[in-house]
Amino acid sequence: MLDSSLMQLMWLASPALPIGGFSYSECLESAVDTERAATESDASAWLVDHLHLSLARSDLPAVAQAITAWRTDDHERIAALNAWVLQTRESSELRQQTEQMGRSLLEWLRNHTTATPAQISVLAAQDPTYPIAFALAASATQAPMRDCLLTYAFGWAENMVQAAIKSVPLGQSAGQRILSALTAEIPAAIDHALSLDDDTRQAFSPMLAILSSQHEGQYSRLFRS
Repeated sequence: MLDSSLMQLMWLASPALPIGGFSYSECLESAVDTERAATESDASAWLVDHLHLSLARSDLPAVAQAITAWRTDDHERIAALNAWVLQTRESSELRQQTEQMGRSLLEWLRNHTTATPAQISVLAAQDPTYPIAFALAASATQAPMRDCLLTYAFGWAENMVQAAIKSVPLGQSAGQRILSALTAEIPAAIDHALSLDDDTRQAFSPMLAILSSQHEGQYSRLFRS
């Protein structure tokens, strides 16, 4: 991989990317509140399950398929994948997250040279979701598909670990142990994601939907989801 491609992927994975990912816990805060993930070991197990049961089955394959679509200018396919992502968000909070992060990444792309004006126009013509916007940013790096998915998964893992540190709460060393456990599982999650097609890609995580609905009325919270 070219140095420029690697640095662009590192940029996309950085928690400093101004898209607001730090403000969401993706229901982890609700899991902590209901004592499903109230310790380091439970939070680690929860996030590993989230990686394999949710991310690897839905967002990661959607990102992979969208990268191919962006690179082949298949705009109809991009619109279909974006609509699918929106349909999989089962609560207002989860939908708000993917829409807000998608719009923020779109604005970031407008100020960089990683995507063409025509591509940005295609993305802006819909309600851009984060996975599809990320796929555009990653596709423009010309990095290999697997490296793009590693970037997406690691960026997600870092945000979730920071959410665990704040909401359990945990110390930095505990957070690093959880991140280590997640990074050990990411390659297998990506292997699974790359094996899926339209008929096998799925989004079925009913407990996440329940916890997200509960989070909307949670008495005390730090995160937007």
